[in-house]
Amino acid sequence: MPTRLHEFIREHIEDILAEWETFARTLPMAESMDIVALRDHAREMLIVIADDLETPQTAREQSTKAEGQSDANESGPPATAAQSHGADRAVSGFTIPQMLSELRALRATVIRLWGREEPLLAASDFEDMTRFNEAIDQAVAESVTQYSEKISQVKDRFLAILGHDLRNPLGAIMTGASFMLEVGDLAEPHRGIAVRIASSARRMNQMVSDLLDFTRTTLGADNIPIVREEMDLSPLVRDVASEVAARYPTRVVTMESDGALRGWWDGARLTQAVTNLVANAVQHGSETSPVTVVARGSKDEVAIAVRNDGAVVPPEVLAHVFEPGGQGEYGTVGDDGHLGLGLFIVERIVAAHGGSIDVRSTKDDGTIFTVHLPRAGQES
Repeated sequence: MPTRLHEFIREHIEDILAEWETFARTLPMAESMDIVALRDHAREMLIVIADDLETPQTAREQSTKAEGQSDANESGPPATAAQSHGADRAVSGFTIPQMLSELRALRATVIRLWGREEPLLAASDFEDMTRFNEAIDQAVAESVTQYSEKISQVKDRFLAILGHDLRNPLGAIMTGASFMLEVGDLAEPHRGIAVRIASSARRMNQMVSDLLDFTRTTLGADNIPIVREEMDLSPLVRDVASEVAARYPTRVVTMESDGALRGWWDGARLTQAVTNLVANAVQHGSETSPVTVVARGSKDEVAIAVRNDGAVVPPEVLAHVFEPGGQGEYGTVGDDGHLGLGLFIVERIVAAHGGSIDVRSTKDDGTIFTVHLPRAGQES
């Protein structure tokens, strides 16, 4: 009587694991792992697959597996052997291709050994083969999902700790430099050195802030948090323009306003966003032309437009200008931190307010970033 696939897996599980282990030992990260670690969840996955093959399934269940969907938890602690496998491989330093090659090898090992045992396949064997492949595909989906979540958690934790630990020494440096400058007893070249220390510390602090915001929005899957309060954007924009102009004394930054500019927003976050936009305009605009900041209020929104003259930004660059690191030479914060995150964070801040930002760049009009902020939305 032919041996069904689920029976073969149970009867030859040690042979399957031994052959799979031989392959797994060829992977770079496996050199430091013992035999127990190498077989960590393969046995459990095979037993689950064998049980599944022996259990009748509905057409809906078959369709779900064929699409790589899992009944296991997509977040939280691993609930299946495949999820645990993905989480452990992430911690062990495996790449996704290496982890997937393990599962491909497991699939190939079972089919090859079973083919030797049953060279003549019956109709039921083809059904077993289909269900086996679906079960492996589901294990792949579960492993990759958990692997990705674990990697995100590790990155999130690392960057958060890094940002937190850097804040303390940076704070001490900025405080010390500010104290030396405020005392006013420093003569050149010592005063110039203190100015450079303070400026460098501020740039580093901005980089840390951008890094933490990037971590929060991309790895934690949450928007940048905002705290709304009723405010007038006119003094905020005017202060930002004055601050950036003071930072670049050879450049001219002008500010205009029109209409009512009151609404419910997060002043600190909008200061961060507008500062990034104006600093970008100064950095990438013509040195002989002013940067203009125009705030206009309409019935439902306030729009803030930041304009500079200079070289036209190509359309292929504009298409990616709000992506992290995707702006090429354009879109970084310049002297405020070269992480390529400035415009990405601006877009995230605006989105957190329920607004939008657009950009256009032509020879006649220059490069204009326009932020649209709805007045409504008192709730955060």
